Amino acid sequence: MRRSRARTRGLRALARVLLATAGPRLLLGTALAVLTVLAGIALLGLSGWFITAAGLAGLTAGAAAFNVFVPSAGIRLLALVRTASRYGERVWTHDAALAALAALRERLFVGWARPEAARRLHRRPARLLLRLTADIDALESIVLRIAVPLAAAIGAAALAAVLVGALDARLGLVLGAWLTLVGLGVTARTARRAQPLALRRAVAIERLREQAIDLSAGQTELVMAGRLQAHCEALRATDARLARADLALQDLETRTGAAFSIAGSVTLSAVLLAAAALVERGRLDAPAAALALLVTLAAMEPFAALRRGAIEAGRGALAARRLAPALIEDVPRATTAPEAGLACSLTGVRALHEGAQSHALRDLHLRVALGERIAVIGASGAGKSTLLSLIAGELSPIAGSVRTLPAAWLTQRTELFQDSLADNLRLADVDADDERLAQVLRAAGLTDDVARFARGLDTPLGEGGLGLSGGQARRLSLARLLLRPARLWLLDEPTEGLDEATARDVLARLREQAQGRTLLIATHLAREARLADRLLVLERGRLRADLRRGTPGFDEALAALRGPRGP
Repeated sequence: MRRSRARTRGLRALARVLLATAGPRLLLGTALAVLTVLAGIALLGLSGWFITAAGLAGLTAGAAAFNVFVPSAGIRLLALVRTASRYGERVWTHDAALAALAALRERLFVGWARPEAARRLHRRPARLLLRLTADIDALESIVLRIAVPLAAAIGAAALAAVLVGALDARLGLVLGAWLTLVGLGVTARTARRAQPLALRRAVAIERLREQAIDLSAGQTELVMAGRLQAHCEALRATDARLARADLALQDLETRTGAAFSIAGSVTLSAVLLAAAALVERGRLDAPAAALALLVTLAAMEPFAALRRGAIEAGRGALAARRLAPALIEDVPRATTAPEAGLACSLTGVRALHEGAQSHALRDLHLRVALGERIAVIGASGAGKSTLLSLIAGELSPIAGSVRTLPAAWLTQRTELFQDSLADNLRLADVDADDERLAQVLRAAGLTDDVARFARGLDTPLGEGGLGLSGGQARRLSLARLLLRPARLWLLDEPTEGLDEATARDVLARLREQAQGRTLLIATHLAREARLADRLLVLERGRLRADLRRGTPGFDEALAALRGPRGP
């Protein structure tokens, strides 16, 4: 029930984003699409009436009195309206769809900014990629291949009913009802049958991407484990499942097209017989019968265009359901300021990672004063990174409260992206100019390195900072940290993996730039813990010791850490 309510809220959020971003343009595009269809039906009907009436007039003495100018002008006007409205419909509906998709991507990122959302997606990168690309693009079909064509089809049925009804009321009512019933019925049936096929296809695509990424990134490990051949076989089997799903969807589309063709032929034949009977009874003349026949023929075309939309409806509905939870308009959790004089405080906090059986932190009470420098130490899995995640707002506690100033977090992993060096820095401050960037690069010790790059700040980096050494990448992360105006710094093993000389330089620069700031460092290295004046010892998620510099316990804990202690 809770999942259903969340899905409903997400779908409402999706509709709000669409309407707020592109509502007027979408309505205008839809109106133009309807106008295009109506003009096409009227054009075909009027042309048929004109040709038939002119032919009959030529066979009788009334040829001289037949007015060719008014219907000719009407045909030209309808042709111009149809051409202009179709162009306008293409422009406005596609513009509306693209604007809506851009807004949805932005809203999706905001949704992923909630605690743990990004962490869950990061565990399955293929799923993340699918949400950003295929799922968002699938929503385009809801607008361009379902909503707009559906409105045009309903408009076509209504106009056909009015035009034919003007000739014979009963025939018009029956025709309008039949077109609507058959057109929407076939479309709905196809959409319902396409949903499980779309689900199988989506699962196969997602699995295929996961397996392809695993093959590309872990080929060496697969070879060493003797699993390369088995992985390739699994990938081929997934590809075969995807091919079967595609074939099933193509078969459904073909059968839907055949159903529309049969329905169109039956409808046209029925109208032809009805019009012939009315002509025989003298209730219709031949030009009017031709008009009714051609209007019916034209009115079936918009419903046939729904065939592809019905197939895409399954994919679009699946994408909407999968994206909906991230689109719920809950803003990311705002931090609650601590008491005066504190940088952060935790009271009775318990934390549990998704899928874990035991708590990562238990009954934690902690007060960190402004300006303090604290190192959090303990064995792997003791809860050091979890503590930083709580303070950073990336993890929500299951009990207790966290009150903290806004924090800047230097994670264990150096997060750099395939972009220019300057744009990687501007993730921390989008308004920073080149002078400000040069300032933080100088503070991080990267000025000489950047000066040697041919393109300087515009130097492109590969994924994960490819093109930089480990030390350069960590210094770049430090420079980005300096761009943040936060008074609380969270440092998670800031020099892990660096050689001793580089690590000492990075730590010296951290010490220099951290003046006036509060530091909370998660570490198991003595060189990093030496920055601190207070040690917190975590063991299995519990705070076992709180040690101050100058006490024997502090020196003993520092001496037990890995690496040289130094002076």
